[in-house]
Amino acid sequence: MRSSPQDAHVQYTRKFRGWLSYAFASEVFVIVSLTLFLPICLEQFARDNGYLMPDRTEPCSPPTRPTNVTTSAFAMEPPNSRCVVKIGWFWIDSASFSLYVYSASVALQALTVISMGGIADHPLYRKRLLLCFAILGSISATIFLILSSTSPVWYLSALLAICANVGFGASTVAMNAYLPSLARESPEVVEVREKIIAKRQAVDDAHHSNDEDIDAHADSTDNPAAPLMESHSDTYIPPSVLFLHGSSEKSEYDATLSRATSRISSQGIALGYGAGIILLIVALIPVTRLHNSTFSLRLAIGLSGIWWAVFTLPAAIWLPARADSESRRLRETDGAWNDDTDVIERSPEKWSIWREVVKAWQKLGNMLRWREVKKLKDTFTYLAAWFLLSDGFTTITSTAILFGKTVLHMSPSSLVIIGAVTPTAGILGSILWPHLQKRFAWSNLRVLVTLVLMASAIPVYGCLGFIIQGTGARFGGLTTPAEMFGLAVYFGSVYGAFQGYARAFYAELLPPGEEARWYALFSITDKSSSFLGSLIVGLISDITGNIRYSFFFLVFMVWAAVPILGCVNVERGREAAKDYSDQRAASSL
Repeated sequence: MRSSPQDAHVQYTRKFRGWLSYAFASEVFVIVSLTLFLPICLEQFARDNGYLMPDRTEPCSPPTRPTNVTTSAFAMEPPNSRCVVKIGWFWIDSASFSLYVYSASVALQALTVISMGGIADHPLYRKRLLLCFAILGSISATIFLILSSTSPVWYLSALLAICANVGFGASTVAMNAYLPSLARESPEVVEVREKIIAKRQAVDDAHHSNDEDIDAHADSTDNPAAPLMESHSDTYIPPSVLFLHGSSEKSEYDATLSRATSRISSQGIALGYGAGIILLIVALIPVTRLHNSTFSLRLAIGLSGIWWAVFTLPAAIWLPARADSESRRLRETDGAWNDDTDVIERSPEKWSIWREVVKAWQKLGNMLRWREVKKLKDTFTYLAAWFLLSDGFTTITSTAILFGKTVLHMSPSSLVIIGAVTPTAGILGSILWPHLQKRFAWSNLRVLVTLVLMASAIPVYGCLGFIIQGTGARFGGLTTPAEMFGLAVYFGSVYGAFQGYARAFYAELLPPGEEARWYALFSITDKSSSFLGSLIVGLISDITGNIRYSFFFLVFMVWAAVPILGCVNVERGREAAKDYSDQRAASSL
């Protein structure tokens, strides 16, 4: 039974608020912990349990120094010292410990995201999946409050960091699975849908009326024994099929749906960024008052976990546990326009978690077949560039934070300020660059290449530090903390715009009507690559004893993507994507 417009609006409002509340809850963990406090906290945990090179007998953090209350994590630390910690049978750099943990967490997150994708599409399990992984992530982050770096089980901090990151990634998959239905149920999309259906129904009624008049006249004059109304099943086209194949109506609907999806997604991102900046400012108070102690780092991570848990409660209340009647009706109306995500709901007896995990990996394998790659050469070429770029940009962020702490000896309070400045500059950059593009009439590809080259200037500048140090100069080449603040503004403005243009450019190369599964591959490429850069940077830091050498690797990684981007032909890729979609539609008939 169809719900009334008022009931449908109430259901949509609750669902939308629940979705936004989870964006508000979870994004804080990324901005506050994942990109800032977790790397420096893990490094400090390793430092508090490590020893100075080359003798490996003197503790990096003197045992007489309290590490949990007021003493700075940087007090009494010898300058230009290298700290190593023993993990199993190996001695590794304290900064490498943080990078290895992050690399492992991202790799496990990628495996989880791929496996859980199909389950997240199931309305009956989507909310449970979101809440279970939200609980895992938020509790793991909160436990940092009680796990001291002086504890004999301090290495459990690595497990907690991995669980928190996996919890965030998997819950985000479930959250994003709500986005298509939210867009379909948005007021502007429903309004366009109802207008088109009403228009088509009027045409269909007129068609039936004319046919009935003709049939009645023919029957009365030519065949008195004929029935009053004949079946027109061989020529009649239902309104839903007219709705599906009417090109102008479909274009109008697609455009409205695309705008609604972008609007909802942007609101979630903006709200999450705002929440992260708020908590960073709040965390700056205890970090400063506790004189940058190890406990202050744990406190900030714990606060992000508590924030995550508390603001997940509205999502638990407002998000629907299963597809509501209005959502099911809209999917039935759309017909073949949308994915068959409700097939499982219609056949619950055939569904199982294991089958969905296997199916998710099979779908990924099918998309990566060589024949598919040849059909969409430009799309996969861009994905290869994105593999390098996403990893490069992510590794620049984590490396810069650890470089500031271990080489420039910046305090956590200073790093917090950098952590707040970077996303703020990112918001400004995402607003500024579209205006510059319009003024100079640049294509998305040209803007993207420009942003990549600008971002590569940061590791290049870091490499210059070797020359600056040789000349004895006191400034330049990222040798002073003051330079970090300027680079934070610069990188933030570039990175914020890069994220938007990377997705916009990718959208031009997607088969029409199949955006969801190709954006899933985009996300998988991002997640699966992000462990590589951190792993290599960690190895470089261990081998050389100087994390600055990793800037050479970052320059290579970012520059290697530029010629790959240059091989992408947008017009050819757009036409190939359209042909690919047409072929799949024809084969399904």
